Amino acid sequence: MPDGRRFRILVINPGSTSTKIAAYLDDCAEMSETLRHSGEEMAPYRGRPVLDQIAWRAGVIESALGRAGISEDSFDAVAGRGGLLPPLASGTYLVNDRMLEELRLARRGEHASNLGACLAQAIAARAGVAAYVVDPVSVDEWEPVARVSGCALIDRECLWHALNSKAVAKRYARERGVPYESLRLVVAHIGGGASISVHRGGLGVDVINPREEGPFSMDRAGGVPVLKLANLCFSGQHRLADIERMLFGEGGVYSHLGTKDLIEVERRIAQGDERARLVFEAMAYQIAKAIGAMATVLHGRIDAVLLTGGMAHSSRLVEAIRGSVAWIAPLAIYPGEDEMQALAEGVLRVLRGEEQARQF
Repeated sequence: MPDGRRFRILVINPGSTSTKIAAYLDDCAEMSETLRHSGEEMAPYRGRPVLDQIAWRAGVIESALGRAGISEDSFDAVAGRGGLLPPLASGTYLVNDRMLEELRLARRGEHASNLGACLAQAIAARAGVAAYVVDPVSVDEWEPVARVSGCALIDRECLWHALNSKAVAKRYARERGVPYESLRLVVAHIGGGASISVHRGGLGVDVINPREEGPFSMDRAGGVPVLKLANLCFSGQHRLADIERMLFGEGGVYSHLGTKDLIEVERRIAQGDERARLVFEAMAYQIAKAIGAMATVLHGRIDAVLLTGGMAHSSRLVEAIRGSVAWIAPLAIYPGEDEMQALAEGVLRVLRGEEQARQF
């Protein structure tokens, strides 16, 4: 940088039962901590709007920074994970009142990620700096053909793990010394949800939305037989909120085995649990099938398939998927999530003047 200035950035990534925070000096993490929230702590918020947790989680973050000896006043900016906003172009966005109101209304659904901008703004306001989000889950770079479903009353909707998927795709490009925009990639983010995205010309041109379609994962049902779902909805035995939980939060592996812990599932398999084995293999089968389907968007001409997200730590799952998709393209594995680093880097580019912050 011309003036040699360095920037300190607080990064906040809220999950359903945890809040990840990190303090970065430029693009180097000085501290990082996952603040886990027990069932007892979360109990008062069950069934309530997710934004009711703002004050409580902000207090938890403040306490963690205090324990680490870091003052809120030392930050030049605060970054939060973007939530379920209307469709947006990829980029770094300044948190403003309009964004906060959109998240409060939750017109695209309740999700822990909706807390990201709100928590960032709450802490940034006390520090007297700006708050940002980077590549929210609603980043939408689709072409018109991708939006059409088989029902004229329902369009497909673009929601995905844009932040981590984009960051991993760009990391793969850097490692090979080529522009991200030159690559043709299928990126499978496999975590609590599984979003499979197609990258071409630097854009995510199609995505399997883990809230509504595609493979099941640890707690999401993915695509299910629609007529059986309709019958379930009109059976009179379930409210809309019950159905939503069955599909999102209490679906997938959890609905079959009663756990959201992949390590626990593998432990059961090792102990001879055939039901656990079947469900595990079915999840791997569906993820691989979705990767194969998305390969058709690129006409089978693919530079690489990237696997990322928390479940990519499982060598058993990775090898099960590899066995089905290795013929499509070389497979590169990026276990975990690059989201904290990606948030910091997105804000850093704005602070350095390398790109302009977008307005919501």
